[in-house]
Amino acid sequence: MQNFEFKVGISWGLFLAAGALMIAIALLTVSLQSFRAALTDPVKSLRSE
Repeated sequence: MQNFEFKVGISWGLFLAAGALMIAIALLTVSLQSFRAALTDPVKSLRSE
């Protein structure tokens, strides 16, 4: 590693931000799907089965 001319530092904040973004996307996806399922009329779902 000493032969490299430049060193790029990666901070912990970058990993925390990436993790927080992934969790936010997952929560948004699950929330939207749950909201859509809650608004769906169960009678229409049972008729199509």
